[in-house]
Amino acid sequence: MSTRRIVSAVLLTAALLGLAVGANAAAKDRSEIADQYKWNLTDLYASRDAWRAKKAEVAERLPEMAAFNGKLGESGATLLKGLSTEMDLRKEVVRLYVYAMQLRDEDTRVADNAALFQEAEQLMNAYKAATAFIQPEILAIDAAKVEAFFSSEPGLKPYRPYVDNILRLKAHTRSPEVEKVLAQAGNMQATPDNVYGTFTGADFPYPEVTLSTGEKVTLDPSGFAKVRSSTVKEDRYAAFKAFFSAYAAYEGTIGSLMYGQVMQHMFTRDVLGYKTCVEAALDENAVPVAVYENLIKSTHENLPTLHRYLRLRQKMMGLDKLRYEDLYTPTVKSVEMSFTPEQAMDMTLKAFAPLGPEYVATLKKGYGSRWVDWFPTPGKRSGAYSEGAAFDAHPYQLLNFNGRYTDVSTLAHESGHSMHYYLSNHHQPYVTSEHAIFVAEVASTLNESLLFRDMLASAKDDDARLFLLNSRLDSFRQTLFRQTLFAEFELKAHQMAERGESITGAALTKMYLDLLREYYGDKEGVCAVDAYCGAEWEYIHHFLAYNFYIFQYATSLTASTAISREILAEEARKPPVFKTRDAYLRLLSSGSSKYPIDLLKDVGVDMATGAPFKAAMDEMNGIMDQMETILARQAAAKK
Repeated sequence: MSTRRIVSAVLLTAALLGLAVGANAAAKDRSEIADQYKWNLTDLYASRDAWRAKKAEVAERLPEMAAFNGKLGESGATLLKGLSTEMDLRKEVVRLYVYAMQLRDEDTRVADNAALFQEAEQLMNAYKAATAFIQPEILAIDAAKVEAFFSSEPGLKPYRPYVDNILRLKAHTRSPEVEKVLAQAGNMQATPDNVYGTFTGADFPYPEVTLSTGEKVTLDPSGFAKVRSSTVKEDRYAAFKAFFSAYAAYEGTIGSLMYGQVMQHMFTRDVLGYKTCVEAALDENAVPVAVYENLIKSTHENLPTLHRYLRLRQKMMGLDKLRYEDLYTPTVKSVEMSFTPEQAMDMTLKAFAPLGPEYVATLKKGYGSRWVDWFPTPGKRSGAYSEGAAFDAHPYQLLNFNGRYTDVSTLAHESGHSMHYYLSNHHQPYVTSEHAIFVAEVASTLNESLLFRDMLASAKDDDARLFLLNSRLDSFRQTLFRQTLFAEFELKAHQMAERGESITGAALTKMYLDLLREYYGDKEGVCAVDAYCGAEWEYIHHFLAYNFYIFQYATSLTASTAISREILAEEARKPPVFKTRDAYLRLLSSGSSKYPIDLLKDVGVDMATGAPFKAAMDEMNGIMDQMETILARQAAAKK
């Protein structure tokens, strides 16, 4: 766990990019929501006063690190004491950060919440500055001496992966003074994300549209998510145009935030001596750049599979022409699914049975212990995430639950993250408890797969089967194709800067629109993409919050598809075989004790090959085969 990426220990994960469902004006106030549907932050700190007292205590302890500056190479005992002190402080700082972040996310309009989070950010950066000497100092110790320390001091054993990763990054680690400057620069790094979050959560003038029924709807993220799935095409077309036109009006402003984000990554690239921004970002987890590049290449090669799905969607919707605005509407009009939180919990627990009774029992206890914040409320952060970086506490989930199947799938997704946190935190020492983002999304998308398969097996009629099959296909579109498009957009934006080109909102909009039209087959007549859809990039929060994060949704889906298929195949054998399941649970329990590429290899998935992507394409095409068979059967029955 590198000190330069300590903030990544606080892992925010949107369930489905582009399915952000924040609170609208019609939502209940938070005070009207029953406690059982709200997360319990008192499990972290009893009150704000308790938080402030702990913050003051931790701040007073930060100078303790100075006693180890220049002395880590004296002995194994000194190295152990220095590292254990660092980790103890880190654990407390992260816990303070998590509480402040989640309190802010309950209502982004509350100034006191925002102020508390700023205090947490300042403490985080003070911690990073106080510990910035550690990596350079370890690198300065002779390699033979480091080995002697590990041989003579048994207590250092848990720190082996941590130290090995520092040594791996030797060529990109700078002097203590420079590392300290990098740590202090962290005060500025969150600015684009914070400005964007405040602007879109509290100040953005979301437009209002009048539906065909005469109802007026404010198109905040929640309102937009609802209207864009309308079966009345005029309503959804109007919503798309109004929503993205509103964003387009701030193209210059949000473009400036994106420019600031890219410049930060350029700064880090240059200081650390990497050739590209993407290499600098991926090297933290020892992920080869070729994995990123191969994902984009494989996706382009398989665009015909996406286009096959789009043509099938057009046929099922009975449209003369498919438009980008038509991609969120249920294609099986006779099937409407609505679920309560209690039903959603029961459904996910049943679906996760192949992962074993202990997994299910732990999650069930978590649901009953208020791990989850369920409903949209005014000012609440949009989207969904799971947070479990507070090592000695349980994970938390933020949802904006509206009772639809996609919301149940989001619960399944975030529960995968929660259980990953839980198992890593309970089976690893703190130093190796953090799992890499590259495997984090395997845990979430695998649970989505299990939910889909369980519901499909229990579907009572062809309409329900079609609905579920189409939902799974659309998940592939969004989690694989759409998010690879995001990843390519992010890469191209950084490459623009690396070539010395200016990054403006207008340039980003044009580039995004070109990608949309290429992916969705606008020129081929597969799916028409209007020019105003180019502003969609402004709606994707991840571009301003993370650093080459998004591609991992897509790679993880390919990996989880391969793993889930094998788990279910082994469960179906007589007698059942649990080799893959057990290996997968070991992955969830491994934290950062191994590099993520190697953890996946242990479960039988080699991301350096095309096999995982092929498994995903095979599933997509198999699902479409099933759908076409059902459609043909229904058509024959009508004759």
